Amino acid sequence: MAVRPVLRYPDPHLRQISRPIEVFDDELAALAADMKDTMYLAGGAGLAAVQVGALVRLFVIDAEVAGRPADDPPLVLVNPELVSISEEQQTGDEGCLSFPGIFVPVRRGLRVRVRAQDLQGQSFEVEGEGLFARALQHEHDHLSGRLIIDLVGPVKRQIIKRKMRKENEAEAS
Repeated sequence: MAVRPVLRYPDPHLRQISRPIEVFDDELAALAADMKDTMYLAGGAGLAAVQVGALVRLFVIDAEVAGRPADDPPLVLVNPELVSISEEQQTGDEGCLSFPGIFVPVRRGLRVRVRAQDLQGQSFEVEGEGLFARALQHEHDHLSGRLIIDLVGPVKRQIIKRKMRKENEAEAS
C-alpha cells in the first residue's frame, strides 16, 4: 500500500472529532493498510486515522502490543468504544507519532475493554492490560481530539509547544 504523512502538532486537524464509519468497502481497507504501513515505518505502536488526515473513527495497534505474535497483522479497530476502564491505574511514559521525540508520563486505566468493528463491519470486543490498555486509550483519545499535551501540566505543556515549534520550523527550512 502507501505510507501517508503523519500530522504533527499543532496541526488543527488533530483537534477535530472523528466521525463514525458507515461504509465498509475497499476504500476503508486501503486506508487501514496505509495506516499499518505508516505506523510501522514511523516506528509506532499505534496510529489513529486522524493522524494521517482521515477524520474517521479508526485506529490500528501493533500486533505485539496487542499481545499477539509479531508476524500477525496489526489489530484494526473501526468505530471503537471504550466499554470499561479499570479503577486500578498505571502511570508510564507515552509517546505519540504526532509529537516525535516527546515522551510524557500519563496516568491511564490498567485494564480496558473496547467494543469495535472489523473491516467487514463485524462487531467484536477486546480486552487489554498494561501497554495494550495504554495504547487502546491513547488511540481512542485521538478520535475525540484529545492529545498527550492535554494530559500534562502547564509548564510541561509550554515546553512541548516550544520544542514542537522549533522542530517544525527546522523541518520546514
